[in-house]
Formats: sequence, C-alpha cells, structure tokens
Amino acid sequence: MAENTFGIYKRLLVYVKPYWGLFAVSILGFSIYSGTQSLFAVLIKHIIDTLQTQSREGMTYLPLLFSGLIIIHGIGTYLGNYFLAKVSTNVVHALRCEIFEKYTQLPTSYFDANNSGHLISRITNNVGEVTKASTDAVRTFVREGLTVVGLLVYLFYSNWMLSLVFIGITPLIVLLVKYVSKRLRMLSKKIQESIGDITHITSELVTGHRIVRGYGGEDYERRRFIESSLYNRRQSLKLATTTAVHNPIMQFIIAIALSFLMYMALIMMKQASVGEFIAYLTAAFLLQRPVRQLSDANSDIQKGIAAAKSIFDILDEPGESDNGTFEIERASGALEFKNLTFYYDGVNQPALTDICFLAQPGQTVALVGASGGGKSTLVNLVPRFYTHHLGEILLDGVEVNRYRLENLRKQLALVTQHVTLFNDTIANNIAYGALASASREQIVAAATDAYAMEFIEKLEHGLDTEIGENGVKLSGGQRQRLALARALLKDAPILILDEATSALDTASERYIQQALQTVMRNRTTVVIAHRLSTIENADMILVMERGRIVERGNHHELLALNGAYSRLHHMQLEQDSEKKADKAKNSVHTQ
Repeated sequence: MAENTFGIYKRLLVYVKPYWGLFAVSILGFSIYSGTQSLFAVLIKHIIDTLQTQSREGMTYLPLLFSGLIIIHGIGTYLGNYFLAKVSTNVVHALRCEIFEKYTQLPTSYFDANNSGHLISRITNNVGEVTKASTDAVRTFVREGLTVVGLLVYLFYSNWMLSLVFIGITPLIVLLVKYVSKRLRMLSKKIQESIGDITHITSELVTGHRIVRGYGGEDYERRRFIESSLYNRRQSLKLATTTAVHNPIMQFIIAIALSFLMYMALIMMKQASVGEFIAYLTAAFLLQRPVRQLSDANSDIQKGIAAAKSIFDILDEPGESDNGTFEIERASGALEFKNLTFYYDGVNQPALTDICFLAQPGQTVALVGASGGGKSTLVNLVPRFYTHHLGEILLDGVEVNRYRLENLRKQLALVTQHVTLFNDTIANNIAYGALASASREQIVAAATDAYAMEFIEKLEHGLDTEIGENGVKLSGGQRQRLALARALLKDAPILILDEATSALDTASERYIQQALQTVMRNRTTVVIAHRLSTIENADMILVMERGRIVERGNHHELLALNGAYSRLHHMQLEQDSEKKADKAKNSVHTQ
C-alpha cells in the first residue's frame, strides 16, 4: 500500500522502468528545450552589447544564431513530448491490463462488497487521471523544472549575490505548495469516488431500464443521479477554487520577489554593461512563466496521485486463495459435506450450520426450501466462490481446499437462475472460455441436448447470431437453454443446477428435463429446485431452513413424513390447481 506521495511515485516508476531508454530520450529533449531558454537570455546580451559597439562586429551572425536556437528549441520540444507520450501510453496500458487481470483474480466476496460503478471507474476515469499526471503534468514538471534550473544557473553565474533573492522566497513557495497539494489530493479522491457513484447509477439504469419504467422509477433514478452529480460538481468547484486562489498567491509572491530583484539590480549592477543588465532581468522575468506552469501542473499531479493510490489499493487486494496443489484429470464425482458451518465476512449469524450429506458418483441431490434457507450459499462453496473454514467439503475424498482452483472448477459445470451471456455469437457463448476449442459438431450436440437448436435454427444466422448484451435479443427461456448447453458442452463430472429451469415455459421445461435425465446418468448432480415436480426422481432431497438441513430422503419418504417437504408439496399443488382453474376461466371468457 502506498502511504505517501513519494511512495506512490516510486511505485509508478516501476512501470516506467521497462521504457527507461525512451524516458531518457524524453529527458534529453526537455534538457535541450530548457537549455535554449537560458541561451535566449545570453543571445539578448550579445545583441544589445553588439549594438553598443561602433563597429558592430559579428552582427551578421546573430540572426543565424537566433534561427539555429529556434530550430534546436523545436527539436528538443519534439523529442521530449513524443517520447514521454510513448512512455506514458505504455504505462497506462500496463496499468489497465494489470487492473483487469486483478479483477479476474479477486474473490467473489470482493465483488459483493464493492459496487460495479466504482470498479469500472477505476479502470476508466482513474487510469485517465494517471495518464494526465504521467503526460501533461510530468511533461510540464520536467520541461519547466529544467527551465527554472537553467535560468537560475545563468542568474547565479551572472550575479550570485543578487540571485539569493529567489532563495529567500523558496520556503514560502514550499509551504504554499505543500498545503495546496494535500487539499487537491483530498478533493480529487472525493471527485473520483463521486464519478464511481455516477457510473454505478447510470449502469443500473441502463441494465435495469425495463424495471425502472415498469415500476415508475424514473423520478427516483433521476434524483439519485442529480444528487451524485451535484456532489461531484461541489467537489469540482472546491478543487477549481483551490487552484484559482493558489495561482494568484503564487504569482504575487514571485512578483514581489521580481520587483525587489529589479530594485536591487539597479543598485548592485552599476558596473555591468547594458546587455548584461537587460539579459539578467530578462532571465529573471522568464522564470515567472515556468513557475506558474509548475503551479498549474501540480493540480494534475495531485489528481494523478489520488487516482494512482486508488488503483494501487485494488492491486494490493489479495486474490482468490489458491494454496492447493492436488490435481486430478477427471473426478469420479463423490461429493461429501462433513459438519460444515459457514459465516459470511462481517456477519455473526451463520449462513450454514452443521451441513452433512454424501452424494455418490452419478447420484442426484436436490435442495429445496424457502428463499434464504442457504441453498445457493451451499452450492457456491463447492467451486470455492467463498472459502469455508469450519467443517469439510470432500470431492472424491479430498478436501476441496487442497485442489488447485483451476483444476477444481474444471470438474464442475454450473448453471444459475441468473444467466450471464456475452455480447457475442450464440456459438461463442456456448463454447465460452476454456471451451473455445470445441468443434462445431460438439456445440451443435450440446445445443441439441439443451433443446436450444429448436429456436437457433429459426434464426437467420443460426449459431452465428449476435445476441446483444447479456442475450437481450433472446427470451428468458432461450437464454437459460444456452446456459444449459454451455454446461453440457463442458462435460464435467459434477453438474450444479441453481434454479436452472425456472425461466422456462412448460413445453421447454419438459424437453429439458428429458435431456437432463440423460445427462445426469453419468454425473453427480446438485439441483436447487423451486418446482418440486422437477426433482421427484432425485436420489436424495434435502429440505433446508435457515441454513440447516431439517429433512432428508427421497420424494416418497419425505411425503410420508408429513413434515416441511410435505407442506411445500401441498402448497405447490394448490397453486398449480389455482393456475389451471384461472386458465380455464380465461379460456371460457375468451370463447
């Protein structure tokens, strides 16, 4: 964790190190630029001194020297700007890639605790602020800083006693810059956080616009956005005010120093030639511009420091724990929970308590119960989306924490109620990630087993159809069938279905149930089911309430108990009867 400005800069330099050659050329260019600034003062001295002589010897060469100086000045500017831009764009690219890489490694709990707007803002806006700090601001600091050094060297060379005036005002400038820098960093951090809020609210509106409109949430969303935007505006105005007040104060201090210097020069440079006197004052007054630009650049530098700190905070986050070393080519599929108790981070109440059951290879275990009973939490522990510490989860007799994470997840295929699809073709969504090498025939077979080819064949481009963001061009049932096809293509020994058929119509569900019966024969399957009719043939049904297993057995055994499962079953039968009655009434009325 970078705790101070120096620490952050030092860490940023690590990213510059691979491009030190380009950076050196850039520094050389800015050194040339800065050197020519001082040489302009020297040239003015020679011009005036030449005009003072009767012969004006060497006067014909002065315009050539002036033109040459302009050319050298331009070359230095080009070398400095171009090669620094190459360094900075490479650094920004490296930072963006490293943040994205970190996002692929962070545990699920981190994404649960941080909203998406802030995460997106860090890789877009915050990296952009680092860009400013590593291009415009650094260019100004290097170029104008070297210019100030060059001019001061000339001033001290010409009259060191007189030039001590600038040393006298240095403490005042340092104190002012220190205070302003601290305030700019604080305001910049608030602005970046507010941009994260704005991004998050906008993202929620864009992705959930149907719910917003369907429930009349437009005014509420507008108020949320306006409040965040107004907060951003207030912080931005504070930052602008700080910068606006800082610059005149800085200029006033420098103006007082220059006025005093001019007065002292009239007294102390009586023996100097007119050329020396004017050249000295020219160099002194040339200092004002680079000092002002250094002051302006300080704002971008402080924004960049605040942005870099937030980026390094992300990069310092520990990734998913993966200390396991055990690997297996293909598990047989024995899945056992032994005395498992699980707490979410920061929560005192256990989400799961004393969970014990064994699923033999090829068996189907169904989890049922009311929402909040812990069913999804339980299945999320198998692929180690969350890490458990109390009790054991064994795959083929080996604790899942002992597996290498990649190898463990290779043994699992997961289909959730909330389907995630990508803005790509149907084929690429089925053969996603590690499945990308699958043949066209394998993709078609998986889609057929998931009863997806029925609608895919009707599309103009078939498997090559672009489906939009999260499959927006498809129905809920169609998206769910693609998710099932992806899981079937993976051909993992363990299949986890989290309400996987909840979005399907009755006809589609019937076909998929038939397909799943075939697929489940050679796989251990854990099913979270809302519709109890879909899991009547399960080998074992676990009824969960408040994180505990309150009943277990097959369908007939649990009905005979006349307990929690029986009540759920009767409730669903009554609901289905009511739906059928309503449907019959509607059909009579329409006739």
